[in-house]
Amino acid sequence: MSKNNKKGIYQLPNGLWGFRISININGKKTDIKRTKDEFGQPLKTEKSALKARETAIRLEYSNFYKKAEKPRMTVKDIYKEYCKTGRTGKAYATIKKQDSLWKNHLADKFGKRYIDDISVSEISDYLTHLYYDEGRAYKYVESFLKMFYLIFGQAYSRNYLDIEIYNTLCVNKSTKISMPKMKIDEDTDIVVFNQSELDSLDSYFKGTNAETAYMLGRYCGLRINECYGLKWSDIDFENNSIRIERQMAYQDGLIRLVPLKTRNAKRTIYMCDKLKEHLLKVYEQYHQAEKTLTAQRQQNQTMIINTNGNLAASIILVNTLPNGKIQTVNSMKYHTRMIKQTLGISFKYHYLRHTYGTRLAELNTPTHILCNQMGHGSGRVTEQYYLAVSKNGIDILKDKIDNL
Repeated sequence: MSKNNKKGIYQLPNGLWGFRISININGKKTDIKRTKDEFGQPLKTEKSALKARETAIRLEYSNFYKKAEKPRMTVKDIYKEYCKTGRTGKAYATIKKQDSLWKNHLADKFGKRYIDDISVSEISDYLTHLYYDEGRAYKYVESFLKMFYLIFGQAYSRNYLDIEIYNTLCVNKSTKISMPKMKIDEDTDIVVFNQSELDSLDSYFKGTNAETAYMLGRYCGLRINECYGLKWSDIDFENNSIRIERQMAYQDGLIRLVPLKTRNAKRTIYMCDKLKEHLLKVYEQYHQAEKTLTAQRQQNQTMIINTNGNLAASIILVNTLPNGKIQTVNSMKYHTRMIKQTLGISFKYHYLRHTYGTRLAELNTPTHILCNQMGHGSGRVTEQYYLAVSKNGIDILKDKIDNL
């Protein structure tokens, strides 16, 4: 190999470059050699090797003083600090989920470990154990991966991890912690009702107290919390549109209207004529009930906590019965059981959203428009609906094959 002692760099037999620096290990100077930069990328030129060496020297001095100034922190210390300073503005549900994962799983296994002693292989083995040995759902195991990224990111931002360790754990594609390989038979979570099932569901919900909620899922693809958090003031009958502004949630045993979980979830969606006709009919019934069911409304009405923290009358919500009884996200649990018993259909409200998205994808709706209608933060999530194989999609494929 070609050497350049003066500059501390050298060329490898394959034409790439490397460098060496002296570092302090337990008070002793030790020469180390590297062939990649701080991001794990190979050094293709002499110039890149020089730059990488300068960066490595700067980081080594920086880390030396950081280690001298900062005490070693345990994972428990890091998570505690994150809870205090790192999750301001996080959704209530997100905080509850993080705390649940920490208390029920991570605290006992990793809490007392020093943050800079944990290796990629340890975490990979742990995720593999959760997925393959304990049989946890893939999406559930992904939440553990996100927790590890969160904890290591907090540690790095507070100088408890040097950049080389952080890059190894969370940045470099070739080394960073990642999910186990998905099982062949893993449920992709995209469940689509065929036309026959939709016809049966239409008949089942017709005339029930949950008909409006069902139609909002069927024709708008709303999440169940968005559906039950919908106000009459969000519906624009003139422009056939619905503004999604908030969601319903149970917090500390109280029913609340809370902000949406993500910025992209706040959106304007458009309704078909069938849904508009139904909502106009329900809206008219509500107005008539103001005169005929006044006493019942006063007795049945539930006060909910609005997004501003003040109490509001439940009658402002679309999914409140004319007599003032409120409908909540729990209202669908009964129907889920009954649909399974009477129709033999495995029904979840969220499957209406899957069906809505998949049907629009089959109609060649541009990805960015479908992404907006679904309230997704990433086009990758939306692409699942284009990849989902529904019965209608198979029929289209068969028709094309016949045309060959």
